[in-house]
Amino acid sequence: MYIIQDKGGAIALMLAALCFLGTWPALLNLVERRGRNLMHTYLDYSITNLLVAIIFALTLGQIGSSTPESPNFVTQLHQDNWPSVGFALAGGLVLGVGNLLTQYAWPFVGLSIVEVISSSITVVAGTTMNYFLDDRINHAQILFPGVGCFLIAVFLGAALHTSYSRDNLSKLQAYSRVAQEENGIDKNAKVQTLQANGLGVKAGTGQYLQQLEDQRAMKISGVKTTFGLVIVVIAGFCFALFSPAFNLATNDQWHRLKPGVPHLVVYTAFFYFSVMAFIFGVTANLVLLYHPLLGLPKSSLKMYLNDWEGRQWALLAGLLCGLGNGFQFMGGQAAGYAAADAVQALPLVSTFWAVVIFKEYYRSSHKTYILLVAMLFMFCLAVGLLAGSSGTRNTS
Repeated sequence: MYIIQDKGGAIALMLAALCFLGTWPALLNLVERRGRNLMHTYLDYSITNLLVAIIFALTLGQIGSSTPESPNFVTQLHQDNWPSVGFALAGGLVLGVGNLLTQYAWPFVGLSIVEVISSSITVVAGTTMNYFLDDRINHAQILFPGVGCFLIAVFLGAALHTSYSRDNLSKLQAYSRVAQEENGIDKNAKVQTLQANGLGVKAGTGQYLQQLEDQRAMKISGVKTTFGLVIVVIAGFCFALFSPAFNLATNDQWHRLKPGVPHLVVYTAFFYFSVMAFIFGVTANLVLLYHPLLGLPKSSLKMYLNDWEGRQWALLAGLLCGLGNGFQFMGGQAAGYAAADAVQALPLVSTFWAVVIFKEYYRSSHKTYILLVAMLFMFCLAVGLLAGSSGTRNTS
């Protein structure tokens, strides 16, 4: 079994996980904006997400000889370790619920705001729990200032969302007035004039926002963004629980295992964790195919199987999420799960994609830009502090 034992290797895995976990939501958001059914996308994502855990278990979890203290993956499948397996399954369940909720929140409040609020709640609650579960192996004088930076980012993110929403509302109202005034103008002539002048639909304009609303899978016009924020907060608390549950699965701090039964290794716990996330995700989305929420069109298993539009992005998203989770758990087992929560600074990555791919924040007010820069700065500071608080786990 391959084990990360040095702090440098653990930090490298955390940074890789940060990139992967910040990218996969952007891919799912991309597919939703192009109008693909949300349930079709999540079903594809679930397949490759589980596949990563299986590959990790059968490769990294099987390297080297199996010992009584550190058995290989296949050996652990036959051991009486069900209390720890239960914690791994619980972690996978709350992660699955959180991922499903954020999928519905993106259209309401935007990719970057969803990631800011959910990840900040995860760190403030989850990191505190992991710190005490890990017997305080992380340096508190560095760790908790990092947690404080995440907490500040929550308020900056809330202010950013308010400012950005006002900007978009003003743009849409202005576009609506212009559209009404030009209702009698020949639209073909207008398009030809715009093209002749080198003009078109520019990112960040009211017309761009309206076209996005018309194209995307979930229609949110007329729905208060408060609804989306409530979904994000619930998802954040779900995410706050999955890492402590995984921590309990691999380290048995509550002493639920019988004497002589070894702790679950990371790869075995990751396998059970991902199996439960897969079961929940597939079951929930198969139900939602036939009983959709929030005005989404009804679908079927046959329609899903025949829908190849954007499937490659959904499969890639599941792959990146699986790799990110696996690397986070490997780094956390070596350097403490509280420090591994540095990967929750994924808004650094997701905001980059939100700007580059989705043109969020284009043509916004100066206030919005100031809040955006301040929020990103706090996340950079938080990553450095949480990674710097890494300790060394006593495996004796």
